[in-house]
Amino acid sequence: MAQALAEARLARNLDEVPVGCVIVGPEGDVIGRGHNRTRTDKSPLAHAELLAIREACAHLGYERLQGCTAFVTLEPCFMCAGALSHARIERVVYALRDPKFGGCVSLGEVLSDPRANHRARLLEGPLSEECRDLLVGFFKDRRG
Repeated sequence: MAQALAEARLARNLDEVPVGCVIVGPEGDVIGRGHNRTRTDKSPLAHAELLAIREACAHLGYERLQGCTAFVTLEPCFMCAGALSHARIERVVYALRDPKFGGCVSLGEVLSDPRANHRARLLEGPLSEECRDLLVGFFKDRRG
């Protein structure tokens, strides 16, 4: 999660919403990383998770991330949770819930819905205070 937080700080330095994601492969090595770049890339698809998924799949040479874990500083939105599901990610660890857009527990349960053909294990909380401080500071600066 510390590496995902470092990615989130890179996003903040670009004046992007500070969200970061790191994907760890089955062997325990980092195989994908990303931070929000929606403004930089002028694309609503440039979320940290999607960028990390793309890099991890390229690293593995395969579209599935079985046995992999995604570490994300903020609960994935519906789009990212759907992509993580399609990639067959095994586990998602996120620091904070996102009450306005969260697709894992807050507004929906994309990654744990028993009706889906793939479910991921979820863990909430690591480095939550640091991630919260980064997000709160970012939005406070933008509004103040």
